[in-house]
Amino acid sequence: MHIHDLLAGEEPKFSFEFFPPKTEAGTQALFASISELQSCLPSFVSVTYGAGGSTRSQTHDLVARLRKETGLNPVPHLTCIGHTEREVSQILERYTAAGVGNILALRGDAPAGAMNYEHRNDAFPHAADLVKFIRRFGERHGHSDPRGFGIGVAAFPEGHPATPNRFLEMDHLKAKIDAGADYICTQMFFDNRDFYDFKARCELAGIHVPIIAGIMPVSSVSGLHRMAGLAGGCRFPAKLLKALQRAGDDPDRVRRIGIHYATEQCSDLLQHGVRNLHLYTLNQSAASREILLNLGVIHRDGTHCRMTA
Repeated sequence: MHIHDLLAGEEPKFSFEFFPPKTEAGTQALFASISELQSCLPSFVSVTYGAGGSTRSQTHDLVARLRKETGLNPVPHLTCIGHTEREVSQILERYTAAGVGNILALRGDAPAGAMNYEHRNDAFPHAADLVKFIRRFGERHGHSDPRGFGIGVAAFPEGHPATPNRFLEMDHLKAKIDAGADYICTQMFFDNRDFYDFKARCELAGIHVPIIAGIMPVSSVSGLHRMAGLAGGCRFPAKLLKALQRAGDDPDRVRRIGIHYATEQCSDLLQHGVRNLHLYTLNQSAASREILLNLGVIHRDGTHCRMTA
């Protein structure tokens, strides 16, 4: 199903992100989580792609399995790094054959240990180049949907780590939309004011596609520090840090604070008219289920309840 259809209507939509496990035990745990999250009726689930395409085959296999064995709508990530046009065509052909209708097109991270990676040597130096190629692929190869693939791109409400010039950042995002992107999915953020400001700047830049807000519930102090160490880092409001400080070394209290904070974020976003929320699950179901339960999206037994705008 095309992303325009998945996001249609005024009712709030929720989606989840998974990553391909590297072990059989990890795969079993993931599908246990997926079985618990299916009843939440997500609009779609996205599947990540490792740095430099390091989990390329695992991404393909997981997406194909989700398409075949579940009622979910999988949206695979696809990156520019190290790919030839032929390789991307083969990937798109495989997804077309599997009935996958949507792609999240990303520039992607360089492979681990690749210092001073030269993006200009890639067949697709920028995400906009990949978006344009995917759009043309659908036109050339007669995708099953006359609209071709639904194409998503990423954005950074706190600012793109590689583009400190915020004017240039918006120019790059607009280029991706002009190349044919249908929607934007944001990276995680912890202060909703960053998202509202980003959304307003999109309007000023003439960007009018759906924007999905990415939410990551804090599950551990170590996870918090990992997020802070990512390229560009994350900004953590003092309100959240004070609550976590009070929790001390109690992992259960930290987890509950993370869920409570993410619930407040989601509730505020919904109250301000944001209709599409994307939860980063880390392949676990408990936090996402509790957030949706707190919001009144699901019943305590996990079944979905209709939520009006």
